[in-house]
Amino acid sequence: MSDSSTLHVLTVVGARPQFVKAAVLSRAFASANRGAGRELVRESLLHTGQHWDHGMSGVFFEEMAIPEPCANLGVGGGTHGAMTGRMLEAIETELLARRPDLVLVYGDTNSTLAGALAAAKLHLPVAHVEAGLRSFNRRMPEEINRVLVDHLATWLFCPSPASAAQLGREGIVDGVEVSGDVMVDAQLFYRSRAVRPVRTEPFALATLHRAENTDDPQRLRAIVAALAGGPLRVVLPVHPRTRAAFDRVGLGALGRLELVEPLSYLEMLGHLDAARFVVTDSGGLQKEAYVFGKRCVTLRDETEWTELVDAGANRLVGADPDRIRAGLRWADAPLWAIAPIYGDGHAGERIVSRLLAAGRAAR
Repeated sequence: MSDSSTLHVLTVVGARPQFVKAAVLSRAFASANRGAGRELVRESLLHTGQHWDHGMSGVFFEEMAIPEPCANLGVGGGTHGAMTGRMLEAIETELLARRPDLVLVYGDTNSTLAGALAAAKLHLPVAHVEAGLRSFNRRMPEEINRVLVDHLATWLFCPSPASAAQLGREGIVDGVEVSGDVMVDAQLFYRSRAVRPVRTEPFALATLHRAENTDDPQRLRAIVAALAGGPLRVVLPVHPRTRAAFDRVGLGALGRLELVEPLSYLEMLGHLDAARFVVTDSGGLQKEAYVFGKRCVTLRDETEWTELVDAGANRLVGADPDRIRAGLRWADAPLWAIAPIYGDGHAGERIVSRLLAAGRAAR
């Protein structure tokens, strides 16, 4: 740590779920400073550019009042190895120039891995928010990223007891803390500002973007056919990768599947609040559906959010049309028992308190 009385945190973000998580911690840092009447912590936000266009990036910074990035590396597109390598080099340059006390990373993207690896090679401590999650599918790039980052991190903030227990099974015990999930903080804070859709017809909310589904024409056609022939309209905000995949496959009539442009975070919350249920291959939306009291049909064969399956709130259906259709019928019912699996909405405060205490101890 530096000799300054102010803890300098450099936060690495690059993908839209990370912008939401970063907004929670940035707000908690500012609150800690206000409470102390001085600058306890200074945050530098570094944007890798992994999600680069306005609909996937800029609008999030605007509507969530996230601090402007100290730099935007503009690293987007390319293979996983090429993207991560370019990020690693650029982040290292920024770390050498800015000399933070610690590096804060979120989740499991290429930006997460590059940020953690660059910091570790410069002997800077790493704080990993959303630690301990495992799908146990090493074919997923996200699984490789999250495992490596957890084994590099100094502080590991887990969204649930199950994720902390998984770290213990891997021999990681130092620096592990069950903080709760910062996405719960975000949902509770922003829910009153959600922008609800102008719709009268019942609908389900869907997302579809993982390479295992979009890059395999057979899986993509099977998923689309099942959703298009489902019991009610399915609204699908289309990620740019998914739009390109639809164009490549040349899908015909989409039936009850309605493609819309990417939604801002507040629009997404509004759709989630209004939807009957959720269909997704995303990680975060499975959990968000639970917080909003919606059942979730997951278009994957495994999930890192295993607690939701155990609670009967989430059903894994893969890309099998019969399982998907059965899942759609199952999901169109209320989710009655909502236990606070992922915390009480104060995860950000706990994380900031722990980092400030660690900073004081290091001095």
